[in-house]
Order: sequence, then structure tokens, then C-alpha cells
Amino acid sequence: MAKFCPNCGIGVDEDSEFCTECGTNLKTAVKPKSTDGRIKISNFIGENDNIKVLDEQGPFKIIEYEKDLSVTPQEAIYKYFSSKMNVRPRQLVVDLSKTQGIYLQAGAMQWMSGSNKLSSGIKGIGDLGKKFLKSTVTGETTVKPEYSGDGYLVTEQTYKHLILLDLKDWNHNLMIDDGLFLAAEKSVNLSVKKRTNLSSALAAAEGLFNTVLHGNGHVCLESRIPLKELIIIELENDTVSIDGPMAIAWTSDLELTVERSAKTFVGSAVSGEGFVNVYRGTGKILMAPLTGHLKLRDLPTSDK
Repeated sequence: MAKFCPNCGIGVDEDSEFCTECGTNLKTAVKPKSTDGRIKISNFIGENDNIKVLDEQGPFKIIEYEKDLSVTPQEAIYKYFSSKMNVRPRQLVVDLSKTQGIYLQAGAMQWMSGSNKLSSGIKGIGDLGKKFLKSTVTGETTVKPEYSGDGYLVTEQTYKHLILLDLKDWNHNLMIDDGLFLAAEKSVNLSVKKRTNLSSALAAAEGLFNTVLHGNGHVCLESRIPLKELIIIELENDTVSIDGPMAIAWTSDLELTVERSAKTFVGSAVSGEGFVNVYRGTGKILMAPLTGHLKLRDLPTSDK
């Protein structure tokens, strides 16, 4: 009978004491079961060799299906090459017993087990109005359901990349691009912050408002860009200039403006860059350098 690590899901030898991938003690590790004492979850994490755990922080665990096996003959070739290019189904698994509760993007829950509680998080008509205003300016949903309890929650599958961050590594405050939010612990406060400089929104073709996550706890972002392609830039009373909206998240105490790449219009014209996003201060930036579209001049050409 095949044996798998209950933590990361990789196949291991029958007589192995430790997982060669993540180091888990296979003799003492407990296979995941629901904490309600009634439901046992089988053929899932630790028992299914098609499911791999990509990351785990706090109550959150990201899983990936290495192959999309639910295909028709017409879809087989498409799905095969999608898997080879890292286009795979992913889900967020939340162990609610490890946290006081979470916020989740509306409509993202697929299934849950155990004694869990769902609430809207709305404290009256006035609060609903404020949340509706926030959703209008940031593009996020008006209401983010709150889940708490002692069971498991699993989100809908996505082909985007899920990224786990601990806010303590981001000075306890993080400003994110529109549409990135998926989940956060209830110890994290969600708010909306207006750009301090109107030019940083208009000239950069970005929104005037952004969602800000601040406090202590873990968050999950849903990004088109995988974590392996993201660059972390740390500033210490310094300046970084980025040509285009490639920063998908940054500590909210950084000052963001849009400026000419050179001191004069002539200099900007010569450099070919025009306007750039300028970040000043002390903090961190999460940048996606491969977000731009390839131009004809970027494509390889034959030497012949």
C-alpha cells in the first residue's frame, strides 16, 4: 500500500521515519481529520498523491492538484500542457481550530466541516453603507463573510496562485492591489486608504483607493503571478522607481508618487521611460517583474 506524508503529501518509502521533502516525523504525524469527532476526511491531504501542499502558515494551507484528472478526451491535450506550464487547480484549506476566525472573500467557500459559525460581519445599516462604499472604490466585495469554529473550511478551486503572508514581516501593515484579497485572520483589520497624491493614481492608471491589511496575523492573496516570480524590495529611508504598475503590494507607510523618469521632459524622452512610480521611505515592496505584455522588439529573432 502506498504511503504518503500527511503534511506535504509527497510519496515516501514504507519504512521511512521522516519525510524526505519536509522532514515531518511520520511515526508521530496525525492524518488530518475533522475536529468535530464525527467526520473523517479521506483521500485528501496526506492520502492522495495528486494533492501537494505548497505552503502552510498559521491556520492556512495551500494545496495544489498536480494533474487535473477530470477531463474529457477533447480537453486532454489542453489540460496536459496547462499542467506542464504550472496552470493547475489550487485551493486554500483553513483549520479554524487554529484561529479565532477568518474573513473570506464572498463566494469563495466550497465546503466546510465541523462545528463552524458563519456571520456577515455587518453591524447595522450604517456599517453596510460603509462597506458598500469601500467595495465601490476598491473593487472588492461589499461583505466579507466571517467564519469561526473548530472544523475545516476549503475554498473554491482557482487557477491563480495563492500566496500566504505574515503581517509581522510587513511591519504589520500591507497595502494591496485591487482584487488580490482572498482571506485573512480576524486579528487582521481591513480598511481602505486613499492615495496621498492624486497623480499616483491617475498617471499610473491605478485606483485612487487601495485595501489595507493591518494588525497581526496571516493573510492569503490570490494572484495571477506565482510567488517564485515575485521580488521583495526592502527600503531603508531610500527610493525605488518602477516603470509601470508592477508592485502588487507594499507597506502602507511608504510614500507613492508618479514622476518623470528624468528631471526634464527631454531627459524622459531620451530615456524612453516617461513617468515612473516612485516609492520613498522605509518599508517593503512585493513586485511582479513579469506582468507586462511582450512587445515585438522583445521576441527572439533568427541570426540568419
